[in-house]
Amino acid sequence: MADDIRAFPLSELRKRKSVKWRQFPSDVLPLPVAEMDFPIAEEIKVALRDMIDRSDTGYLGPFPEMFEAFKNFSSACWGWSPDLSQMRIATDVGVGTVEVIRTLINPGDRVVLNSPVYDNMWRWVAEVKAELVDVPLIEKGMEYSLDFDGIERAYKAGAKVHILCSPHNPVGVIFTKSELARIADLAKQYGVIVVSDEIHAALTYPGKTFVPFLSVSDSAREVGICVTSASKAFNLAGLKCAMIITEIEALKDRINSMPISVAFRASLFGAVAATAAFEKSRDWLEGALKTLDENRKLIRALIDSKIPAIGYRIPDFGYLAWLDLSNLGLGEDPTKAILEKGKLAINSGSFYSPRHAQFARLNFGTSAENIEEAFNRILRTL
Repeated sequence: MADDIRAFPLSELRKRKSVKWRQFPSDVLPLPVAEMDFPIAEEIKVALRDMIDRSDTGYLGPFPEMFEAFKNFSSACWGWSPDLSQMRIATDVGVGTVEVIRTLINPGDRVVLNSPVYDNMWRWVAEVKAELVDVPLIEKGMEYSLDFDGIERAYKAGAKVHILCSPHNPVGVIFTKSELARIADLAKQYGVIVVSDEIHAALTYPGKTFVPFLSVSDSAREVGICVTSASKAFNLAGLKCAMIITEIEALKDRINSMPISVAFRASLFGAVAATAAFEKSRDWLEGALKTLDENRKLIRALIDSKIPAIGYRIPDFGYLAWLDLSNLGLGEDPTKAILEKGKLAINSGSFYSPRHAQFARLNFGTSAENIEEAFNRILRTL
């Protein structure tokens, strides 16, 4: 039985050098950036210390042990065993996605997103000089689902690529196998490539089921490319290493024109840490998910007891709470008032969709004390 993983105290967290802890003055409680306030797994620390002790600080080259570790992890968690020969290293999920898409489209081609969606995806579309086609998720209160009619219209109108956020950040939804299979069938019918960002997949809670896109059907294997990393689940974002995975030779060959620097710019430390994460750190992950499970339920209790006007759906994965603040009367962007008056930093919903400025994303990968303090600061703002 894995032990719960507990966050560092605030006094220790404020000594960190990551942007989350340097972006705001010391009187602000920062809960925007998607990184956790937990100690990383001991097995990862041991692997990294070994590298430092041997001054093994050179360039990253071939690293088959990371692919093997991910394959075994994926097989155990999701029943999907990707082909080792179809796995590549990328600098990070963002760089990997951008460079994959560059090989698939010409400037001006259409790329589909489903808002509200991870803010950097909007930037990736701009970076590849594509035309953005937003097919928003269908909203019913705080429940979200894919708009298949809208997706089919976008595909039929000539979209070349669909960036799928799976599981979906920030709304906290995991798509079902049948939903993913339907996307795959439509993509095959209209000649669209689906690039599935699965960076949050390992943070799925017990009782929920994540399905890798490339595992759902023959159609998905024909049209799909997975980009993923250990960075979100094991808190390794600064170590820079991700994977690009295909299932058919034709698609593998099609993205061969990616610059070799996509892999070379990844970090040796990132590959070592990812290998230790996937191979040896599942107990740590189980413990982290126990704590996060408590935290996501704590938010429900705090909202119900302190500020019931906030809309919230307990997420199916991860440590990001999607909050509807529209009933709080805090102006055009409630997060600005909460930062100015409450000294709490959370991400504005406008990052994820221009229609969601009344929403916010709060990172609960921290201590229960910090979460309670966050809601006290929202209350003080009111």
